[in-house]
Formats: sequence, structure tokens, C-alpha cells
Amino acid sequence: MNKKKREMDMTSGPLLRNIITFTIPVILTGLLQCFYNAADLVVVGRFEGSIALAAVSSTGALTNLVVGLCMGISVGAGVCAAQYIGAREYERVRKVVHTSVVTSLILGVIVSVFGVSLAPTLLRLMDSPENVIGLSTLYIRIIFCGVPANLLYNYCASILRSSGDTKHPLIFLTVSGIVNVALNVLLVTVFHFGVAGVAIATITSQILSAIMIVVYMAKSDGYLKIELKKLKITKKYLKRILVIGIPSGLQGSLFSLSNVVIQSSINSFGDIVMAGNGASGNIEGFIYIAMNSVYHATVTFVGQNVGAKRYDRIPKVLRCSTAVVTGTWLIFGGFALIFARPLLGLYAGGDPAVIDAGITRAYIVMSTYILCGYMDMFCGALRGMGKSFTAMVISLLGACGLRILWINTIFKIFESQLSIYISYPVSWALTTACHFVAFYLLYKKTIKLGFIPERTRFSLRSKQY
Repeated sequence: MNKKKREMDMTSGPLLRNIITFTIPVILTGLLQCFYNAADLVVVGRFEGSIALAAVSSTGALTNLVVGLCMGISVGAGVCAAQYIGAREYERVRKVVHTSVVTSLILGVIVSVFGVSLAPTLLRLMDSPENVIGLSTLYIRIIFCGVPANLLYNYCASILRSSGDTKHPLIFLTVSGIVNVALNVLLVTVFHFGVAGVAIATITSQILSAIMIVVYMAKSDGYLKIELKKLKITKKYLKRILVIGIPSGLQGSLFSLSNVVIQSSINSFGDIVMAGNGASGNIEGFIYIAMNSVYHATVTFVGQNVGAKRYDRIPKVLRCSTAVVTGTWLIFGGFALIFARPLLGLYAGGDPAVIDAGITRAYIVMSTYILCGYMDMFCGALRGMGKSFTAMVISLLGACGLRILWINTIFKIFESQLSIYISYPVSWALTTACHFVAFYLLYKKTIKLGFIPERTRFSLRSKQY
């Protein structure tokens, strides 16, 4: 395998073209991951009814809350690898790779045991209705069994993206996505496993994708190669990963916490609104995944240019990323808004009450989703420069804190779906503005001093260790 063919030079040459080239496979990969859950919802909604649809759709926020911290740490692995690649310090990249693989498996087992054990308790804390909670518990327990494979795949994919290789994760997700859909149909329509069937299909596809990416990296050459004898946690690199990854993970988990609070409020309206909200939220997931790919591009491009000390290219990365995320939202968001009713009908099996409930959310949230894209992009820039803690604090106060405050104040006064959904664009706008100010001040400080602040200087040293 030719290492140079897998790499992308992010520290020189045209940025817009390279960002688009990087982003497109990430979009397609993310859409396939989103398709896992979409396939679950479509199949279970059409063949098992609105109760089963509500049971599956209402577990997403809880799953993301529990798994989010571990997923965020994979961002730390990717940023560290990107900075070392930019600095051409390949021995350090190798140590990051092996530390990340072991860390993902350990965290995966811990989260799996935690989730399976406490699933019923957590669902009751979310006020899940009695006619839904049994099926939700069954579904989420099976999903948690697949967390180790899910984390392993995402950590390895983050490492591959740090070198510019976004195509192979796409290939692996394509194969496993096809398996997921086939198993969904087989287990639900032929064997009548219901929500258990769609959960089994999902974790089977996750295990398959993890196996494929590990085998690929084990057979590769160069600094991304996984070698069994080198699989160990190196404390120095684990610390580097955690410094960036833990704030990212906490941000993801606490974002999910705010969504759990919102989901609990949605649950108070009953299973029809829950089903409509879940269907609309799943469609929005496709828009989010597409725009969030620009976040990954921003993190990686900024990270490599920090490693190469090409600070002059960082504002250019932001300008190009802004253009790409805007175009992405116009394409995906515009399509979803225009075809909102027929798309919701795929999930709801034509149930007009569920479709109407979904439309209420779709018209408010989808039309303002561009703000979420900008928010993530500036957050990615801060994280690529090593200021993950700053990005976390801003996100938690500006988005999570505001949403929780909103639910406990505005929603208490105006108890409606509308008052819940407006909290999304308001929180995105505020957080985007704060991220922009933080990035501007950090970049000015960096240029004035001539180096990246102390917290991230580890990635720029030439000494190997």
C-alpha cells in the first residue's frame, strides 16, 4: 500500500479543493452511519407500528449521552495525530495509533457494562411512557453490547482522517451499511424479531466495520500500521489525547444531556409526538452529519498546519470551511425542507398525526441548521489549535446551559412543541458568536507571540519520545 497515495498535503497547495476532496467522503461516511439508525426507524415504524418507532427513536439522546465522552476522546487522537503528521514526527504518530486502539477497547467494555446494567433506570429518569419503556430497554441494551466495536471503528477512522485518508472509512461503512439494511429486513419481516432485530442488525454491522478497518490498518505500511506486539498505552500520548479529547467528549455528552432534557419534555406529549419528533430528528441527523464533516475537515486541516507552523493558512482554512458548510446546508437542508412530508411518511408509515408532529419540528429546526454548522466549524478550529477546553466551556455555557435554562423557564410558561424547538436556533446563534470571538482572540495572540500557546506546544517539538 502506497503511503503517499493515502496522504493529503494540507500544509501547502489549494485549500478549497483539498477541503472539498476531504469532506465529500466524510459526508458519505457519516450519512451511512446515520443510515444505520434511519434503517432501524423506517423498518420498525412501517412493520411494527408507532409504539415500536417511539421506543427506538427515543433512545438516541440517552445513547449519545453515555457514549459521547468516549467518542469525543477519538477527536483527541485525531488532532494529536494530525499535528504530529504536520510536523513530520511519524514515530509519535505510531505511538498515538497503538495507544488509541487499546484505549478505545477498554472504554468500550466499560461503557457497554454500564449501559446494559443501568438502561431501565436511565430510561425511567427520562420519563419514558410505560407502553414504550419495555421495548426501549430491550433495544438499548443490545445497542450497548456493540459499543466496543463502535468505538474501535471510530478511533481508527479518526486516525485515518488525520492523514487525509477519508476514502477507506467510506468503503468500510458502505459494506457494513448494506449488511445492516439486509439484516433489518430479514430479522424484522421474516423472523419477526421486532426492535431486537433492528438492534442486532446495527451491532452486527458495527462489528463488521471495526474488523475491516483494523485489518486494513494492520496490513498497511508506514506510520498508521497496527502491530499486535506494539499494542499498549503509552502514558505520555494518552495524556496528550485526553487533554484534547476529554473536553470534546464532555461537550458531546453534555450536549446529549441537554437533548435528554428536551427529550424528556417531548415525552410528556405522548407517543405520537415522540414518534414524530424522532422521525424528524433522524432526518435532521443526515443534515447534521453532512455539515459536521466540515468540522472534521477544519480540525484536521488546522491541526496539520499548527504542526507545520503554517499559521498563515489557518484563517484561509476557516474561509474555505465557511463556504463548504454553507453549500452543504443549502443542498441537504433545502432538500429535506422541500420533501419534509414524504420523508416523514417513510418513517411514520403514512400516519398523518405522526407526520404533523414531525413537521412542527422540521420547519423550525431544519431551516436554521446552518447555525449549527457554523458553530461546529469554529469549535473545530479551536480544537485543531489545541484549545479544546475553551471550545468545551463555550459550547456548554452557550448551547447546553441555555437549552436547559430554556426548558426550565420558557417552556414552563409556554408548554408547547414550538417553545421547545425554538431553543435550538437560539442556542446555536449564541454559541457561534462566542466561538468566533474566542478564535479571533486566540489567533491574534498566536501571531503576536509567534507560536501556539503553551498547552499545545508538545506537538511542535522535534525531539522524539
